[in-house]
Amino acid sequence: MAEIIQERIEDRLPELEQLERIGLFSHAEIKAIIKKASDLEYKIQRRTLFKEDFINYVQYEINLLELIQRRRTRIGYSFKKDEIENSIVHRVQGVFQRASAKWKDDVQLWLSYVVFCKKWATKTQLSKVFSAMLAIHSNKPALWIMAAKWEMEDRLSSESARQLFLRALRFHPECAKLYKEYFRMELMHAEKLRKEKEEFEKASMDVEHPDYSEEILKGELARIVYKNSVSIIKGAEFHVSLLSVAQLFDFAKDLQKEIYDDLQTLHTDDPLTWDYVARRELEIESQTGEEQPTTKQAKAVEVGRKEERCCAVYEEAVKTLPTEAMWKCYITFCLERFTKKSNSGFLRGKRLERTMTSFRKAHELKLLSECQYKQLIVSLLCHKFLREALEVAVAGTELFRDSGTMWQLKLRVLIESKSPDIAMLFEEAFVHLKPQVCLPLWISWAEWSEGAKSQEDTEAVFKKALLAVIGADSVTLKNKYLDWAYRSGGYRKARAVFKSLQESRPFSVDFFRKMIQFEKEQESCNMANIREYYERALREFGSTDSDIWMDYMKEELTHPLGRPENCGRIYWRAMKMLQGESAEAFVAKHAMHQTGHL
Repeated sequence: MAEIIQERIEDRLPELEQLERIGLFSHAEIKAIIKKASDLEYKIQRRTLFKEDFINYVQYEINLLELIQRRRTRIGYSFKKDEIENSIVHRVQGVFQRASAKWKDDVQLWLSYVVFCKKWATKTQLSKVFSAMLAIHSNKPALWIMAAKWEMEDRLSSESARQLFLRALRFHPECAKLYKEYFRMELMHAEKLRKEKEEFEKASMDVEHPDYSEEILKGELARIVYKNSVSIIKGAEFHVSLLSVAQLFDFAKDLQKEIYDDLQTLHTDDPLTWDYVARRELEIESQTGEEQPTTKQAKAVEVGRKEERCCAVYEEAVKTLPTEAMWKCYITFCLERFTKKSNSGFLRGKRLERTMTSFRKAHELKLLSECQYKQLIVSLLCHKFLREALEVAVAGTELFRDSGTMWQLKLRVLIESKSPDIAMLFEEAFVHLKPQVCLPLWISWAEWSEGAKSQEDTEAVFKKALLAVIGADSVTLKNKYLDWAYRSGGYRKARAVFKSLQESRPFSVDFFRKMIQFEKEQESCNMANIREYYERALREFGSTDSDIWMDYMKEELTHPLGRPENCGRIYWRAMKMLQGESAEAFVAKHAMHQTGHL
């Protein structure tokens, strides 16, 4: 192995001598490079090989190449690249070849090889790398597309790109992405030929070229790809994706029309087709000969007309295809236009009217999902259309009576509308909902009551809630109740609530910590009360929570009224109660505290 390493280091000497001779590196730097290179060579020549060693080797060589580039720029020297850079690039390629042969399945390694070749190697070399990679990873369409795009865009070889796509489709005959990119490539090829022909005509050069036939220049090859692909890949989504690609090329108007007509013929029963056809009305300009709108008002009227045409298509669609999916497309479009900013009151009014009209029709047919009711309510609330939001919310709760979120939105609308019957409506909601989904509503009721009603009313809400909400959900409610008591009635009220709840399990640690904090905020802080809260917390969580024990001990040590002599007793109690990992964590924290790290 030593002989191989020595031989590889000797192979480097000519390039290193050149680097020193032309003044890019000093003698000391050359020695450092040789030492580092020896270490790297040893790691990739030993019997047990690791991928990280190959990656480190390559990264070092790339860093060296970039440093050489920077120093060349600094001194303005651009000669001897064959003897220096090309030698390093050739060596790195050899390392990549060894690595990719050993770790064939590592796609990321292959992609790193590709990235390196794109920057430092020749196009012919990169083409070979792509071929080797695809021979192993032929099951990955994305790699075929990457290789074909490179052939088309970097090597400017339409024929090579075409051959790659055709090979890829033999492996993946039903891959929509491959067909779409192949279709795009053929359109790009036609566009390139058209530009070439224009340049020749400008230069008055009569060059006969078989590829300049009218059919190819109009995109006939792309049309063939389109016809083949839609016979294999069914569905409006794929059809629309091809049409979107075709629309990027101005010369392909005939092809665009053909795809558009086929879409309407083949996929009339797909909501996506109708959605596309309707939205296309927004892009259609005014008829030729009509004066283009110039004033803001005229432009708003023109946009309004386009939106009316879109809605006319949607209206026809929901008659032809009266499904939930079709109505979803229609309502989504109306909401998009409704939420779009506009300074025109006329346009805003029209959009609101259209949105509400389409909603009423869909609701009557019961063809909207719960999610769409929610979206519509939130949008209307954001724009302060409270009457319309309430109409949607009422309709939504009639249809989805067991949805807690729907009731919450309805009550939010009523609160913002300052309705006088809110308390009654909260009660109505609880009649229809299962207890396990009611917690957010109870919290909303309590928060509303705090701002709008008396303390007695709010406390009555909390007490009702605690009777209705059981289990883990009640923990959140108790914490909210305690916070409210301290905000509204100070420490005395909070302590009274704490006392009333202290046997109403389950609790959270925060419930007790809140009381400890409230006590410490008082001017006449009572250490006996703090101990009481800690003791009650330990009764609930003393066997699992080591932090409470530590905080209890710190309190005795640091509080002005604390008793440090109690710490030893607390420590031994903790060791008896804590179990497993909690005991180990407590011992570790206590040891750190003892050594002054806490």
